[in-house]
Amino acid sequence: MLRPFTGSGRPELVEGCLPLPFVLCLLALCLTAVSAAAQSANDDERIDGPPAPDLPTVVARDAEGRATIRTMRLPSPLEMDGRLDEPFYRDVNGVSDFVQQEPAEGTPATERTDMWVFFDDDHVYVGARMWESDKTRRVTSDMRRDSNNLYNNDHVAVLFDTFYDRRSGYFFYTNAQGGMVDAQLTNETPNNNWNGVWDVRTAEFEGGWTAEFRFPFRSVRFAERGHLWGVNFRRVVKWKNEISFLTPIPASYGRRGLTKISSAGTMVGIDPPTGLTNLDIKPYILGSTTSNNVAAPRVANDLNGEVGVDAKWAVTQSIVTDFTYNTDFAQVEDDEAQVNLTRFSLFFPEKREFFLEGQEYFNFAGGGAMQGGNMGPTATNNPPPSNTPVVFFSRRIGLQNGQVVPIFLGGRALARTGGVTIGALHMRTDDTPDARASETNFSVLRLNRDILSRSRVGVIATRRAPGQGSAAENYAYGADASFNLLTDLAVNAYWSGTETNGRNGDDTSYRGQFNWNADRMGLQVEHLYVGEDFNPEVGFLRRQAFRRSYGSARFSPRPAGSTTVRKLFYEGSYDYVASAAGRVESREAQVAFRLEFNSSDAWAFEYSDTFEALTAPFTVGRGVTVPSGEYSFKQGRLIYTLGPQRKLSGTLFAGGGQFYDGTLMELTWRGRLEFSPQLYAEPTISWNHIDVPWGRTNNNLFGTRLTYTLTPRMFVGALVQYQSLTASVSSNVRFRWEYRPGSELFFVYSDGRTTNAAGFPDLENRSVIVKATRLLRF
Repeated sequence: MLRPFTGSGRPELVEGCLPLPFVLCLLALCLTAVSAAAQSANDDERIDGPPAPDLPTVVARDAEGRATIRTMRLPSPLEMDGRLDEPFYRDVNGVSDFVQQEPAEGTPATERTDMWVFFDDDHVYVGARMWESDKTRRVTSDMRRDSNNLYNNDHVAVLFDTFYDRRSGYFFYTNAQGGMVDAQLTNETPNNNWNGVWDVRTAEFEGGWTAEFRFPFRSVRFAERGHLWGVNFRRVVKWKNEISFLTPIPASYGRRGLTKISSAGTMVGIDPPTGLTNLDIKPYILGSTTSNNVAAPRVANDLNGEVGVDAKWAVTQSIVTDFTYNTDFAQVEDDEAQVNLTRFSLFFPEKREFFLEGQEYFNFAGGGAMQGGNMGPTATNNPPPSNTPVVFFSRRIGLQNGQVVPIFLGGRALARTGGVTIGALHMRTDDTPDARASETNFSVLRLNRDILSRSRVGVIATRRAPGQGSAAENYAYGADASFNLLTDLAVNAYWSGTETNGRNGDDTSYRGQFNWNADRMGLQVEHLYVGEDFNPEVGFLRRQAFRRSYGSARFSPRPAGSTTVRKLFYEGSYDYVASAAGRVESREAQVAFRLEFNSSDAWAFEYSDTFEALTAPFTVGRGVTVPSGEYSFKQGRLIYTLGPQRKLSGTLFAGGGQFYDGTLMELTWRGRLEFSPQLYAEPTISWNHIDVPWGRTNNNLFGTRLTYTLTPRMFVGALVQYQSLTASVSSNVRFRWEYRPGSELFFVYSDGRTTNAAGFPDLENRSVIVKATRLLRF
């Protein structure tokens, strides 16, 4: 089960549940329904691209290469075996002529790909035939569902823009072993944690491999009376490090290319069903035994059972509501440990499925540094995303003071129509004395409005009742905007404020960001401010009361005629952080040189000159504390990355230099060792030796994840971690079997041990959990 980060605050007893959150949800639904009723029936749809082809031709292209393809009803029954041996695959021409994104942007793909799209009353079907000039060099190293590593395999991907709005949609991809990855897109931003109900089968043929996808209409949202969808296909040939698309995608987008819906092609002829009943109910039953040898009351093999239910109702294709009772996250993997050599809190990502689904509706003031293909694969000098406050951070719900707080009841409404998206959320957590948490209500309302072709503006409001450390409520609110003015140019901004009882100082925060992110050059300028009393208690603050100015520049040419080096990166950045009163707190100048090779390997050198003014001491290792004062230090770092197509891949970091009037030496390896496509290990070794006037210590982290995949829907994984700072060893073993689409069986073993005593680490806590879910669709 999830082992959470340690929070703070002691909310007191709530005196009643105010109806405001439910009013907000109802208001969101009403506004969306009214907007939907006012819309036309989509009878005047216009193709954004070349005219539709006339059969038997199935694809047409304009001068820019954008494709319009034609789909049709399934001519005869299809057997889902991946073989593509039905007669219609011979009688109907396939879509081909993919165009490279990498390595030679705009040129024809070197390996042929043929694609077909059909549909019936219930499903959309996609057939794909991938020709290979050398099958023996195919990279296929993973088949676990939603594995991040699947992108690094030879694969084929499908993108559908089901509302044909050039902003939102879904993508799916598979490799030759039938591995499955899917994501939902909003404003060209993927939610990789979305898990749709769909199927895929793969097979071999003499010239390569084939795949058949089947997507139920009810698993996605779409324009009911629309007959146009956006579409794109991607083919990755990893041993050549080649990426190609049906409709061309700029190289500057790198691996984000599939998310660029605004550049996708058009699919005509689709005839989706109307009036679908979309009600999903997913109950669960859970049995567990826990032991605790540390905190009172101590227990040994305490048996427990739980039942609960999640429900999803698609009121229309544009309005989806979710309900959860006695929400359980026992199957979630432990947080991965991190080495922290700074004085700031660590940020741990959300892993719980209920909060991951639909999270793109609630993202506020998003936007990072130079992403995609422009920063080298070893890049580490982009500004930390956690410097920007997170106004809504879902891990504040159900986790407090290092313990799980039960979620008694929750609801969510997601709506979209007429260029407006609305997300409303309300959750109620139970009283939990062991976590010093009283019954608490959390509410969030988020609204976005699309403007121009790829831009948006939005507002957000959050409420926590009671607040942390007070019986009074805490509120946060704000407005943000993202203007994607050109293909490679974006301007982002936000303003936010909070209301907290007893805090009467400056409780605002704002940011402006300019980001030019082309393939050959890049420039980013940012200014961020956080007031001393800015306090979003349903959010996350890494740093308080500061003013930050940041700038970075990049020059990344592609050497002409080189058979070894694909791209060079020359980068520089300057980061300046001052207190709200103007006193300098941090300052860092950094330069970097990187090489990306055609083999997918990469090499980099970084050099930084840092100043830190500490207003309070902080701990860098066991028994070593750096006192307050002003410090300047310089450090260098070498980085080498082995390409993911290798059996042994990963990144090695070696660095050292000055560190708070002393020295720091670092050696870190984060990698992957493939024993077979079903069995692999992902070790992390981080050795950090610190020698300062106040002591000498090591801050080390050793761990590995071992995964064995029996089928794309069944795997067993183990995560074992040791951290010297906390003298702790943890293990987490999970078995997951999706025994039918959307229904799962989990077995989870977790324990935590301490290494403070001699000998084998002493047990502090342990849990064994068995959980079963069943998806019922009506």
